[in-house]
Amino acid sequence: MASHSHIPQLGLGTFGRTGDAGIAAIETALDIGYRHLDTAQSYDTERTVGEAFRRSGLARDAVFITTKVADTNLAAADFMPSVRRSLDTIGVDQVDLLLIHWPVPEDVVAFESYMQALKQAQDDGHARLIGVSNFTIEHLERAAKLLGQGALATNQVEIHPWLQVPILRDYARSAGLQLTAYQPLVKGQVAEDEVLKAIAATLGTTPAAVALAFLMAEGHIVIPASSSRGNLENNFRATAVSLSGEQMDAIRGRNRGYRHINPAKSPRWDD
Repeated sequence: MASHSHIPQLGLGTFGRTGDAGIAAIETALDIGYRHLDTAQSYDTERTVGEAFRRSGLARDAVFITTKVADTNLAAADFMPSVRRSLDTIGVDQVDLLLIHWPVPEDVVAFESYMQALKQAQDDGHARLIGVSNFTIEHLERAAKLLGQGALATNQVEIHPWLQVPILRDYARSAGLQLTAYQPLVKGQVAEDEVLKAIAATLGTTPAAVALAFLMAEGHIVIPASSSRGNLENNFRATAVSLSGEQMDAIRGRNRGYRHINPAKSPRWDD
């Protein structure tokens, strides 16, 4: 199966990439060089990810595929059937990474139950790596007690220059847990940030590439989404952008706790 022992640091978010246009966008990304595709049961993009991957002609172990179990599928009777359905929909025997998409508020479904089901999915060979999304430090500590330190490969949360989650970031570093930044460009809004614009002008690149380079230099995995080849190419070039200590500090100064994704089911965030 997939040979990555780690998660490729630059991935492609696929939320909204449905239908033929979605397949085309994901195919374009694979053509540019993206090798990490992030989907979820609730995005309705598992099929387009699988189809784009097949059309690319790339070997299975060349592309890292992540999907997430929806909070509506976390009950014991629903969990494993939903995972098998995801594998069928994507058209693979195993995903590289399986995440719990959201923790269940008030433990309406027992935390232990779905975390053990996640581990079971890995033990059964449905997922090579397992992780979580939108987990707080409290959730992460409960998970570590239950599954052991190091069982989880990542916690995928909203992170961008305006929401740098310093409390969660420092905890994750101390626990040896990598964070994956979703919405790293706040749907393109960070392109208007004056500091990012100034640094981008100096480096001859885009504000988006600067934002992504910053997050990767902080040790995070990033999964920006786009449909346009130009934006996909510019975002991909972030891997070659090198920021000075001074530039890193200037971007750290942009943190203002601006949270873009905050549905009613959100846990009590640490930052």
